[in-house]
Amino acid sequence: MSFRLLFIRLVVRPMLREPVRTALTVFAVALGVGVVVAIDLAGQAAAGSFHSSLESLAGRGGLSITAIGGIDQQILAELVRLPYSFKFSPRIESFATINGHGEALPFLGLDLIGDASGQDLQGGSQRPLDAATELANDRPIYAGWRLGFHHGQHVRLLIGDRMQDFTVAGVLSHREGEIGLDTLIVVADIGLAQEVTGKPGKLDSIDVQLPPFGSLEQWQGLLRAQLPQSVTISPEGSRTDENRKMLAAFRWNLHVLSYIALVVGAFLIYNTIAISVVRRRNEIGVLRALGATRNLVRNGFLAEALFFGVFGSVAGLALGRVMAIGAVQLVSNTVKSLYVTSEAAPLQFTLGGVLTGLAVGIGVSVIAALAPAIEASQVAPIEAMARGREEYTVRVRSRRSLWWAIAALATAGVCSQMPAIDRQPIFAYTAAALLVAGTSAAIPNLVLFTDAAINRIVERLFAVEALVALRSLRASLGRTSVMAGALAVAVAMTASVGIMVGSFRQTVRVWMNNQLQADFYLRPAGSGAADRHPTIDPDIPDRIQRLPQVAAVDRFRVYAINYDGLPASLGGGQTDAAEMSSQTQFLPGEDSQKILQTLPTGDYAIVSEPFASKHNIHVGDSIHLGLAGKMRAFRILGIYYDYSTERGFIILDRATLLKYLPDPAASNIAVYLKPGVNAEEVRRAIGNIIGGRAVMAFSNNKLRAEAIKIFDRSFRITYALEAVAVFVAVIGIAGSLLALVIDRRREFALLRFLGAAREQVRGIILWEAGLLGLLAIGIGLVLGFLLSLLLIFVINKQSFGWTIQFHLPVLLLAVALGGVYLATVLAGLYPARTAMRMNPIEAIHEE
Repeated sequence: MSFRLLFIRLVVRPMLREPVRTALTVFAVALGVGVVVAIDLAGQAAAGSFHSSLESLAGRGGLSITAIGGIDQQILAELVRLPYSFKFSPRIESFATINGHGEALPFLGLDLIGDASGQDLQGGSQRPLDAATELANDRPIYAGWRLGFHHGQHVRLLIGDRMQDFTVAGVLSHREGEIGLDTLIVVADIGLAQEVTGKPGKLDSIDVQLPPFGSLEQWQGLLRAQLPQSVTISPEGSRTDENRKMLAAFRWNLHVLSYIALVVGAFLIYNTIAISVVRRRNEIGVLRALGATRNLVRNGFLAEALFFGVFGSVAGLALGRVMAIGAVQLVSNTVKSLYVTSEAAPLQFTLGGVLTGLAVGIGVSVIAALAPAIEASQVAPIEAMARGREEYTVRVRSRRSLWWAIAALATAGVCSQMPAIDRQPIFAYTAAALLVAGTSAAIPNLVLFTDAAINRIVERLFAVEALVALRSLRASLGRTSVMAGALAVAVAMTASVGIMVGSFRQTVRVWMNNQLQADFYLRPAGSGAADRHPTIDPDIPDRIQRLPQVAAVDRFRVYAINYDGLPASLGGGQTDAAEMSSQTQFLPGEDSQKILQTLPTGDYAIVSEPFASKHNIHVGDSIHLGLAGKMRAFRILGIYYDYSTERGFIILDRATLLKYLPDPAASNIAVYLKPGVNAEEVRRAIGNIIGGRAVMAFSNNKLRAEAIKIFDRSFRITYALEAVAVFVAVIGIAGSLLALVIDRRREFALLRFLGAAREQVRGIILWEAGLLGLLAIGIGLVLGFLLSLLLIFVINKQSFGWTIQFHLPVLLLAVALGGVYLATVLAGLYPARTAMRMNPIEAIHEE
C-alpha cells in the first residue's frame, strides 16, 4: 500500500469532511507562530536605542571617548596636537521635542563647519557649511527626512526646560543602508548645540577615526595614556552593546511569554492527532490487516501534523507581520519607561526570521504529534476493533504518569533554588516548564478524582444532562485530559502573570506612598524616560525656596553613566530633605537614619536594589567612578528599594556630587510645604516663578497617578500575550468538542431514540464545556499560583533585581477567569448545534 494512498484516505479525506475543525487547528498554530514572530520583530525594532542610531549616523572611526558629566573641550585641543593621522569628531547628544509635544527626538551637535565629515550630512538644498553661513542668525539645524520639514522652515523645539526657535537649513535625505539618515533626528553645529543644551565648554563624546595602519588595541592604549583617568575610551558601538546587554533579560522574558500560545497550540495538535487516532482505530486495524506497516501508519499521522504545521506556520508568518505593527508600539513603551529612549526601527522581515517561524511552528506540531502517531503505529489489528480499549489504556497509564508528575514537580522545586546564569534565570524557567509538564501528567488522575468528588453532588442538584456530561468526560479520559491541559496551561499563565503584575503594581503603590512625600514635584516638560535627564535652571529652585510657605526644596541631579559595561544612573540629592521626609526605604536590617546622617560626610554612596543585584554589590563595598580627572572610590552605606528604572541608581549627597561635577542645575525638584499653608496659593506662586520656562509641576497625587499610568502601559504587551494564549486554548476547546460530537454520533442518536430532546443533547454538550472549563480553571489556578511564586521571587529577582511583595489581585483574577469560563462555555455552542442537527437514523445505520 502506497504512502500517498494511505495519506489521502486516512488523513486528507477526514480533514476535508470536517473543514471547521481543520481550520480551527490551523488557526491555532498560526496564532502561536504569529505571536512568536511578532514579538521577535517588535523586539528587534524597539531595542535599538538612540545611541545605536546616532552611532550609525556619525560613526566613521573605531573609538569613542566619553566621561561622566561631559568632556572638557580642552582635552580635544590637546588630542588634535598628537602627531598621528587621527580624525576627531566631537559631539553633543541631547533630546528635543517639536513644540514640546510628541516623542523625544535625538538632538545631535556635530562640528559641521570645522569637520569635513559634515559633508556626509548634506541632503538639503546646500552643503552644511554654506547653509550655516547663510543662516548664521537663524540658528540652523538639519532634520531627518521622516520629520517632514522643508528647507527654510522655522520650527520650535523644547530642549531641556526651554522652548527655542530654529531654521531648517537642510533635510537629511534617505540613503540605502544609512540607518541614521532614515531616522527621526535633528542635527546642529556643535557650537549651537552647546549653547542650546547649556553645555558651554563641554562635549558629550568624541568619535575617533583611526589611522589605516596599526591595531585598534594599540591606538586605544596610546590615546588612553593621553587622557585623564576619569575619561573612558572604548570601541565605537560599545554603548549600543551595553543597551543590548541591559535589554537582554527583558527580551528573554518577552520571548518566553510569546511561546505560551505556541505551547497551548502544541496541546491542541496533540489532541487533534490523538482524536484522529481514536476515531480511526477501526480503519487502522483494517489497514494493518491489509499489510500496512507500523512505519507507514506512524508517518501518515505525522504527515497530518506536518500539514497543520506547514499551513499554520505560513499563515502565522503573515499574521505575525501584521501583529508586529501593534506589538512594536507596546514593546517600545516598556523599553522607554524602564530602560532607554528608543525610536522603533522599521520592521525587517528577514529570511532568518521566516525560517525561524517555520521551524518553530512545524517543529512544535510534529513533536506534539509524535506520541499519538507512535501509539497508532503500535495498535495491533485485533485490538483496533475493540471500542473502549484506548480509554482503558489511558486509565492504566494514568497511574504510571502520576509518578512522573511527582518526579517533575520535585525536580522543579530543586531547579527553583538554583542561581541565574549570566543574569538569565535558566533554571527558573526550567522549573516553570517542569511545573507545567508535571501538572499535565497528573491531569488524568485529577479528572478521575474530580469525578469521584462531585459525582453525587451533580446527581442530586442538577439535571440529568449534567450527570451524562460528567460521565462522558470521565469515559473519554484521554481526550478530556488533553483539552483540560491546554486550557489549564493558558489559565495558569494568565493567573501567574496577573498575580505577578498585580503584586508588582501594589508594591510600587506602597513604595510611592513612602517615597513621594513632597507636596509638589517639578521636572522639564516632555515625556520622561529612564536615560533622559534634562535640567532646570538653577534659579528656579532657589526662588521657590525663598517662598515663605516652603519648608524645604530637594534638588536632585541625575547623569546617565556606564558602570562595568552596563548603563546606570548617577544621582545627587539633598540628604537633609530626604532625612526630613524619611522617604528612602532601605533593605531590612539597615539603619536608614544612620545611613542618611553619614552620607553627606564624605565619599559615600547608596545604591538601588536593581544596581546592587546586577553588579553583585553589598553594603561596605566600594565602587569606583571617574570624576574630576581621577577615579574616585565611594563606599556603599546602604541599598534601597527602587522601582523607577531597571538601569540602577548610584546616589551621592548633592554636596559631594557638586564637589566633582560643579553644575548646580537640577534634573527634578521636590518641594515640601510648611504645615497648614494653602497649597493652591503656593502652586500659583510656583507658576509665576516658572514663567515661560517649559517646566511641569505635579502635585503629589497627580504624580502618583501618572506613575501608575506608565506602569500599566508598560505591561500591556504582557496582557496581550496572555489574551492570545487564552484565545488559542478556547479555539482548541471548540475544535475538540466538535470532534467529540462527530465521534459520538451514534451515542447522541441512541439518546434521541431513547427520548432525549434536541435541547437536552445541546445541554449535554454545554455542560461538558462548562465542567471542562471549571476543571481547567481549578487546575490552572493552582498551577498559576505556583508559577506566580516562581515569577515573583525567583525569575524577576534574578532578571531585574526587584523585590516584589506578594499580592493576590482577586478582582482582576475573577474578571479574567470569569471571561475565560464564559468563552469556554460559548465554545460549546457550535458543537452543540452540530449535535442537534444530526439525523439519528443516519447515525445509527452508519455501521
